[in-house]
Amino acid sequence: MALARDQERAQKAPPPRRPWLGIVGFGLLGGVLITAMRALEYRFLILEHSVEIYAGLVAVVFASVGVWLGGRYTRPRERLVVREVPVEVPATPEFVRDETNLARVGLTPRELGILELIAAGLSTREIAARVCLSENTVKTHTSRVFEKLEARRRVQAVQRARQLRLIP
Repeated sequence: MALARDQERAQKAPPPRRPWLGIVGFGLLGGVLITAMRALEYRFLILEHSVEIYAGLVAVVFASVGVWLGGRYTRPRERLVVREVPVEVPATPEFVRDETNLARVGLTPRELGILELIAAGLSTREIAARVCLSENTVKTHTSRVFEKLEARRRVQAVQRARQLRLIP
């Protein structure tokens, strides 16, 4: 029976009090009211002195634009000075094609012309336009040049042709 009475009292007992909750609530409410009053005060300040505020903003904008324009138009300009300097180029001996290597490799005149254009750095499309052939024909000539010079790439073909003195 005593146990039942204790349970009834525990159920009817008020919840524990939290005094700090009320203090924090009143503090927050006071902060909100003070902030609202300050905002109204600034609002009236702006309404009373609006002309001065706008004049100050316009002055700041014009001053910054003036400083920017002044810096842009008064900075010294860079001048490019070009001087021609004579350079002596040593005379290169005339290139003489090694006809024996040309006959040994077996390049046709058309293939030799394609090889010279490859050495000049032209692409397949540029070579085709220059010699009035289709791109496929140029590719065929290029692959035959590679076979005859035993090369896998353009650079290897040009190196091999220069070693054999087929092209300058």
